[in-house]
Amino acid sequence: MTSEDEKKLWEEFLASSRSLAKRDEIVMKYLPLIKYVVGRMALTPPQGLDYEDLLSFGVFGLLDAVDKFDPSKGFVFQTYAIPRIRGAILDELRKCDWYSRSAREKVQKLNRSMEKILRDRGELRDDWIMEDMGIDEDEYYELQELAGRGYITSLDDTTPLEDGEVPVEATLADDREGISERLDEEAERQELAEALAELPERERTMLSLYYYEGLNLKEIGRVLGVTESRVSQIHGKALSMLRAIMKEKMNL
Repeated sequence: MTSEDEKKLWEEFLASSRSLAKRDEIVMKYLPLIKYVVGRMALTPPQGLDYEDLLSFGVFGLLDAVDKFDPSKGFVFQTYAIPRIRGAILDELRKCDWYSRSAREKVQKLNRSMEKILRDRGELRDDWIMEDMGIDEDEYYELQELAGRGYITSLDDTTPLEDGEVPVEATLADDREGISERLDEEAERQELAEALAELPERERTMLSLYYYEGLNLKEIGRVLGVTESRVSQIHGKALSMLRAIMKEKMNL
């Protein structure tokens, strides 16, 4: 659908006072957007759910976006809808309690261990972390995967669309125009860039492929020559390491 077709579709929808028929037509046009969002989320459906369930959860977010979208604000609909689709999926998964309290506690323990080792030794190594936590390799990899699931959206601050990377915050009303706020944001971006540079090459490559190139876990697995499950573990490890490095920098 071209930009002109899209514009015409929204004009007809608004002219019809948001009729159900036109609403359904718009929803059908943007259904592929849900599959795109699900493909970008590093998660595995919990027991009892499958990929189709995730897609159905996303429909709730798409419907909400269609109902609330205002073309006069100047945003592209995809920019507005993507975070709402993602949010609807996460909300439904939280209701299923797939990321349990015990899982969160395990990930918090991993984060504390990594922060301690980075503070005391100046770098992170798998064997040091396993020794500090008193766990074996299998348990360590399981924690890495849990960490990846817990950080599903924490770093996904931009949405890649055809016209470039669009900040999610651009979909929300924001009156901040102060110089100090812009300087703070620039400093945070610089800190993040420095932290990324400190990651091992494999973890840095994984984050680049996922967050900047838009590849899903299966595609990244082909690039790295590992299984999709291993990619999920690398994803969790990379984000946990990045979190520890960022926290250490902020405490300096």
